[in-house]
Amino acid sequence: MKWKASKISTMRTWGLLLVLLGMGIMVFGTSGILLFGNVGKIIAAVFMVLGMISCFASMGIYFYVGMLSTSAPVLDCPECGKKTKMLGRTDRCMYCHTILTWDPAYAADGHDEDSEPASPTVTTTTSS
Repeated sequence: MKWKASKISTMRTWGLLLVLLGMGIMVFGTSGILLFGNVGKIIAAVFMVLGMISCFASMGIYFYVGMLSTSAPVLDCPECGKKTKMLGRTDRCMYCHTILTWDPAYAADGHDEDSEPASPTVTTTTSS
């Protein structure tokens, strides 16, 4: 599967989905009080705990992404010219989704494997 967005944006999306899922679970559990009376209180408590676990997992994801984001190198995208952060050897631009890489071996535009650059350079490949 190809990345359709940058790695940081994808992880933030999963964090947001977990928050929404957790809140939805809690609202669904609260409806148990209206539908089932006294038994619904137990159902509501169980769903509240499950929703809170989902929200705490989301908080962990957001914390992890924040820590990664502070140490990620910032570079200018050669396609759109905007500043973007890059994780790992290959990533996508946060704005135009161009594939970026530090390693010439992953680039598709035919660099020589014999020559190594003195410092890391950004190489782009076009995505289809």
